[in-house]
Amino acid sequence: MNECLLFCLVAVPLFGSLLLPLLGKAGDQARNIFALVLMLCSLGISCFLLPVIAGDQVLTVSVGGVTLFYADKLAIFMALCSQTLGTIIILYSFGYIAHYEHRNEYYFMVVLFLAAMMGLIFSSNLLWIYFFWEITAICCWRLIGFFREREYVLRADKAFFITIFGALMMLGGFLMVYGQTGTFDLLEIKAYLGRHPGEVIDNTAILFILFGILSKSATLPLHTWLPDAGVAPSPVTALLHAAVLVKIGVYVFARLFVATFTVDGIWWEVVPWIAAASALVSACAALVENDIKRIVAYSTVSQLAFILLGLAVHNEVSVLGGLLYILMHGIAKAGLFLCAGVVEHETHNKDIRRMGGLVKTMPVTAVSFGLCAFSVMGLPPFGGFFSKYMVVNGALESGQVAIGLTFVAGAFLTLAYLLRVYVRVFFGASRAADDGHGAPKEGSPIMVFSVALLAALSLLSGVVIGPSFQFAQEAVRQMMGR
Repeated sequence: MNECLLFCLVAVPLFGSLLLPLLGKAGDQARNIFALVLMLCSLGISCFLLPVIAGDQVLTVSVGGVTLFYADKLAIFMALCSQTLGTIIILYSFGYIAHYEHRNEYYFMVVLFLAAMMGLIFSSNLLWIYFFWEITAICCWRLIGFFREREYVLRADKAFFITIFGALMMLGGFLMVYGQTGTFDLLEIKAYLGRHPGEVIDNTAILFILFGILSKSATLPLHTWLPDAGVAPSPVTALLHAAVLVKIGVYVFARLFVATFTVDGIWWEVVPWIAAASALVSACAALVENDIKRIVAYSTVSQLAFILLGLAVHNEVSVLGGLLYILMHGIAKAGLFLCAGVVEHETHNKDIRRMGGLVKTMPVTAVSFGLCAFSVMGLPPFGGFFSKYMVVNGALESGQVAIGLTFVAGAFLTLAYLLRVYVRVFFGASRAADDGHGAPKEGSPIMVFSVALLAALSLLSGVVIGPSFQFAQEAVRQMMGR
């Protein structure tokens, strides 16, 4: 029964997405509601399976003796994060996308992407990971170029080629792993390494796989596609480039490097420095950028480096911090992108130098942006504080003092550029009249509800951190075999 539900968790949105364009011919409301129902079904199944997985039961789905899907604590944790945010973003889309063309394609691609994300999360095979990885790349490409303008299409092509090239490199690494272990199955790879103490995965294979991971997670120097992807609709940037897509890379890093592979110790020294460089460079870029969506995108690159650091330091405290930060950052950054979407939608502008005083006419959006920003900054008692503290503390505990101090500097830069945005956009003199669009107002009720909900979750995730902390801790111990 539970195995059947695990299969349905992936299959329902995957095959259901194919019906969305047909329903769109009947009417927008039928299509929109069905898209939401698909995500709620997938989320409901994850919630139903949560106590089963929490009870240390591991679920597998096999066909013809080949294991297709595998559910453990790490997978269900990541699935719940992605599905919750995906559901909220689809709800927000009801208001944001309503007046644009190509709505049928939009909902089809969004739901297909989320289904592929579920397939990747629960994949028990390296080839399945690659298969679903590529589906997400295709969806990302179409959604970034959603508005069809030449500049937007070129930026979508850029994101596609960078991530596809990284994926092909990763596939090469997977083939090398197969050549070494004789299997693509994650459980069998782990068993093989357990039977051969002291053997590590070939460094060339690790380099190729890491290249794919860094390209998808927009880590320096493969980060340039992410800020350019801000031309996509705001719910797309929230979903693909803050909440879900860029988390695929760090999830696969956790699944392979922390939970499955045994690797040469040099990688636990190299990857933190890559993360440190990515955090500082992107934070500095955010500090001088004026496009609100590009600022939030550069912030994503910087904050992903914190997650990567937590996983790469490879002790229990740092990995726990990294895992929690996937949740905390996803909630808060999705909120920031959706708030930026409300601002752009109502002001017809993305340049923060041409904004100001919006707190007077958009108070809910202003408060919501502030609460989400506080979490990303890492201020107590928001969820971002606890996870960011554990990441840095884990680095210091492992003796990587220079790395830890670098990320402390990155945290202060985060504070600086988000405060700059907040003050410029929501305080000071109003400049809206200069743009000829009149005084901006709050977005549609459903858009405002979505951003307020994410803001509330950003705060509650820190105030009531106990359940997520405990489950993430159990997931880390299961991953690390402790």
